[in-house]
Amino acid sequence: MILIGLTGGIGAGKSTVSALLAKHGAVIVDADQIARDIQSPGSPVLAAMAERFGEHIISDVDGSLIRAAVAEIVFNDESALKDLNGIVHPAMQSEIGRQIAAHADTDHLVVLDFPLLGENPREGLSATVVVDIAVEVAVERLVEQRGMDEADAHSRVSSQISREDRLATATHVIDNGGGLAALSDQVDKLWSELVQLS
Repeated sequence: MILIGLTGGIGAGKSTVSALLAKHGAVIVDADQIARDIQSPGSPVLAAMAERFGEHIISDVDGSLIRAAVAEIVFNDESALKDLNGIVHPAMQSEIGRQIAAHADTDHLVVLDFPLLGENPREGLSATVVVDIAVEVAVERLVEQRGMDEADAHSRVSSQISREDRLATATHVIDNGGGLAALSDQVDKLWSELVQLS
């Protein structure tokens, strides 16, 4: 197994790069999807979150997490964000470890798609790929594509580690300042480099 870390700030286009790598044949371990799964209705993680942040973060309709309600609390309160991470991260790391271990004895190229890789470095990676974009462009895309207001987008970006600190962790950088064709060309080149790491 070749284990690769893939990260990037919010709005950088990491999910698009992840999807392009999957087309090449990479196995994707998607930390965002794992976070959603462990916070599903009735889960111990969701119960612990409701205990800390209040029952109003859970939908009366279907028992699902109201992500916007949690975001409103944690993105402007450092101690609340720390508490959230303390609840979610142990369960996440356990499931990430389980999914990676399932490919340990294979020749698969496994990509750990993890937005917080810069904040939470991981041992045993053969490479760390950072999807990079200017902060202003990230904010613009969050407003246009995800419907966030500009202040919220800025708040989300600034709650993560700095662009410079994230880039300092990279063995490979993908510049997503251009269009999809340019991005696709870079991922093709990246793939040919990553498969040589075995």
